[in-house]
Amino acid sequence: MPVAIITGASKGLGRALAGALAGRGWDLVLDARGERALQEAARAVSVPGARVVPLPGDVTDAGHRAELVAAARGLGGVDLLVHNASALGAEPLVRLAELPVEGLRLALEVNTVAALGLVREALPLLRKSASGTVITLSSDAAAEAYETWGGYGAAKAALDHLAAVLAVEEQGLRVWAVDPGDMATGLYAAAVPDDEGPRPSPESVVPAFLRLLDERPPSGRYAAPALPEAR
Repeated sequence: MPVAIITGASKGLGRALAGALAGRGWDLVLDARGERALQEAARAVSVPGARVVPLPGDVTDAGHRAELVAAARGLGGVDLLVHNASALGAEPLVRLAELPVEGLRLALEVNTVAALGLVREALPLLRKSASGTVITLSSDAAAEAYETWGGYGAAKAALDHLAAVLAVEEQGLRVWAVDPGDMATGLYAAAVPDDEGPRPSPESVVPAFLRLLDERPPSGRYAAPALPEAR
């Protein structure tokens, strides 16, 4: 069975993607900071024939990243690494003039530095896989200048560039930076608590990710809302 590591898997898109992959028979190593929520998510996505290992911890901690990869190795390897864990830098979001330097540092540490650290930890196993794949979660804030989204957007832009360079350097892998589009998630609610407009559920975005895994297009940056209609 293929094995995936998914960070930020206790809720939102991470949990929805974990459920979809478990339903396809994938074995999973799931990460999140909150132990209780992660354990509940692991129980919710578990199905017969799929092994699910929840490992609570902080992806900015090198020891925790090593534990995630070790757990995947115990399941047979790493075929897919999904870096979904994110930090805004400020909740709610603020203009750059008000953004604490510590907030920017946190956004970069979680969204970018931890992603590279986990990829480096997992690379030996990803290279051995016949379908080694890395998915990083992007955002339109990485490409567009939106007021108050500067710190988060800068961290995601840096992550996009890391993914692009990784694809050049590791041509045996697929490396996809995926912008999932607007979603009704706790992260968005924390970012813009006054915005109560209807937004798609994370579950509605999952088919785009599954399409990527099924069709395995070239490495690159993809917008999830466009993928279900792509040919």
